[in-house]
Amino acid sequence: MATEITELGYITIGVSDLAAWESFASQVLALDVRPGENASTRYLRMDYWHHRIKLVEDPSDDVMAIGLRVAGVLEFREMAARLEGAGCDVRVGTDAEATERHVLEVMFLEDPNGFPLEIFHGPLVQYDQPFHPGRGMHGGFKTAGGGFGHMMLNRRASFEDLHAFYTILGLRGGVEYKIALPGQPEPVELMFLHCNSRQHTLAFGGPAEKRVNHLMFEVERLEDVGLTHDIVRLAQLPVIIEPGSHANDHNFSFYFKNPSGFMNEIGWGGRAPTGQSEYFQRDAYGHAPVLENMKDFMVPA
Repeated sequence: MATEITELGYITIGVSDLAAWESFASQVLALDVRPGENASTRYLRMDYWHHRIKLVEDPSDDVMAIGLRVAGVLEFREMAARLEGAGCDVRVGTDAEATERHVLEVMFLEDPNGFPLEIFHGPLVQYDQPFHPGRGMHGGFKTAGGGFGHMMLNRRASFEDLHAFYTILGLRGGVEYKIALPGQPEPVELMFLHCNSRQHTLAFGGPAEKRVNHLMFEVERLEDVGLTHDIVRLAQLPVIIEPGSHANDHNFSFYFKNPSGFMNEIGWGGRAPTGQSEYFQRDAYGHAPVLENMKDFMVPA
């Protein structure tokens, strides 16, 4: 097997209001909330993995670690050697650090944005503990072969530097949108990178205060997009982008604000990567921005 990242395995999020996130994760996102090691941590499950998201009480309200998986021991060793050969500052974690993350091995580094990455292999998978959604769902989350979803990060480095770095990790892709956004004099470029059957795993937008722009979870049934939209509306949570279909990944989705102030996206029906570059100037349909709720997500002109 080629040595490359196989999926977005887990993330750690620092949250200022842990109680609000527990309720949001369970009753809005339908995740399975489990206790952490102490009163300041919680684990969020969406499949058989021990966790896909770790919540840590922290005032940042931002992503604190991005866990990227490689296939196994040999790939882990090769990835460490490749990164060191490329001049990256890499540290292989201790057994205790791996155990804390419920993986067999982990290494630590930063991407050109300065964002913390954790490359790992061997996650703890608990087939003896079925996933139980926090509230009713029509189906489940689509994770097999594609990881827990995708995330868009707000870039601080150039697209060129980010592309060169993530190519070392085995991700492929590039700019896929040159899209007009409210309040922007010129179209904004967005870059998308894939590593598996999901059309993209990581994406990069424009500069912003937070590291993360949004997290996307894909569901197995279209009905769960509609159900989540109803729950979001009933809870009077701010919808940022109305339902619609993306031109690049074909997901039917919508976006809404979470308790940390960035966005969650719930989608269904995504296509696999095409293997060839293409770009778009708008989505297939829908995805109208809710302007009064969008001010915190505007890319500076």
